[in-house]
Amino acid sequence: MLFRYFLKVGEKFLSDRGGISSVYNLDERSKMKFVLGKGVSIHFLFLSLRKFVNNSVRVDNRSMKKIQIINGPNINLLGKREPSIYGAVSFEDYLAELRERYPECQLDYFQSNIEGELINKIHEVGFDCDGIVLNAGAYTHTSIALQDAIRAVTAPVIEVHISNVHKREEFRHHSMISCACIGVICGFGLNSYRLALEALKG
Repeated sequence: MLFRYFLKVGEKFLSDRGGISSVYNLDERSKMKFVLGKGVSIHFLFLSLRKFVNNSVRVDNRSMKKIQIINGPNINLLGKREPSIYGAVSFEDYLAELRERYPECQLDYFQSNIEGELINKIHEVGFDCDGIVLNAGAYTHTSIALQDAIRAVTAPVIEVHISNVHKREEFRHHSMISCACIGVICGFGLNSYRLALEALKG
């Protein structure tokens, strides 16, 4: 692909200068020798390569899915907080694994222990990103304001939980935000986030 791109650029270079008339009947390798022999410098081809790479990067960036992960209260303590329930891996370490696993996605991360900051973040990204993975922590069970924020934005939101909340205390069995989300994933440990990404990236 790159070889043919060099030929195309070189042929255009010569065509612009009226020196292309005898090149069309040659095979690709002969064309390259012809192009180089006619004064299309390696420097010129290098500049073309840089343009080719930059264009490719721009196309890739346009096609990347932009997904926002939002974590609520106490999730900053993952790896330290009740490891028998939440595991021994910090979220930052797990996030690095996710970014390596999904290079086709732009994964942005935000965590706060404050309800209003979570709402502000949903407002900030909810009209521009391709999806939100939300673990609202204990606010899941109490926050009508978070429910309203999810309803207010256009990005699809998936509610996630590390533990199976339905096997825990009774007050954790009801979610105030599930009715506003496109889906709920819980009980798979940190893999709950990965499953949510799979659903959002399509």
